[in-house]
Amino acid sequence: MTKRVVRRRDVLAAGSVALMGLARPAPAAPDSGGDALRALVFDTFGTVVDWRSSVIRELEALAQAKSLKADWAAFADAWRGGYGPSMNRVRKGELPWTALDELHRMTLDGLLEKFHVTGLTEDEKVHLNLVWHRLDPWPDAVSGLTRLKRKYIIAPMSNGNVALLVNMAKRAGLPWDCIFSAELARRYKPDKAVYLLAPDYLDVRPDQVMMVAAHKDDLRAAKGVGLKTAFVPRPLEHGPNRKVDVSHEPAFDLNVGDFNELAGKLGA
Repeated sequence: MTKRVVRRRDVLAAGSVALMGLARPAPAAPDSGGDALRALVFDTFGTVVDWRSSVIRELEALAQAKSLKADWAAFADAWRGGYGPSMNRVRKGELPWTALDELHRMTLDGLLEKFHVTGLTEDEKVHLNLVWHRLDPWPDAVSGLTRLKRKYIIAPMSNGNVALLVNMAKRAGLPWDCIFSAELARRYKPDKAVYLLAPDYLDVRPDQVMMVAAHKDDLRAAKGVGLKTAFVPRPLEHGPNRKVDVSHEPAFDLNVGDFNELAGKLGA
């Protein structure tokens, strides 16, 4: 049995490549040279979903229900700010492989203390931590993905764990064909093993897969392993008062304003 078959069997047995129970489109037919784009994979937090507004909304609702007071925008920003450092602990071997849900909970526990938020039950903390499963999509996300799905295989390429990505998709109506999670590779982006999950499991070449992201470092890492790249800026990802680099870069294969423009550029 080949190494590829063994890996796929093990992953599918664990549920790590999660089919969404939705109709799978016929892949785009390759051209005579076999060079046609076959799949698009998407960074998720910030690119597909508006994490900041979603988290602030739930924090404020919890605060009203529990008579809590804090700067909830700052709390949300600090929670997201712990994302990179917590993953770095895994990358450096300070922690064994730890799924993002668990990293989010570790960060949350520290922030509850830092912001002097008390009186939450354990069940309330668990529910709050799962807010990352309940993020709202950007206004163009579902319509653009639906168009792209008609012609291409589409999937997240995210550091989120599988349960998080599946639950998010179900709630937000994200029409993924499958899930590519860092949990598959037990590495976090920008490790090349994460980006290569898509061409490996879809039986296509890296240059037949396009990485779509609002974060240029993510795109540069994907480009480094041979994926095509599309930049979709999200100027409000971090709120209205933080400047975000939205400038187009010729190094990327496409620079577009939103997912619907991307679909138009790709003939979907």
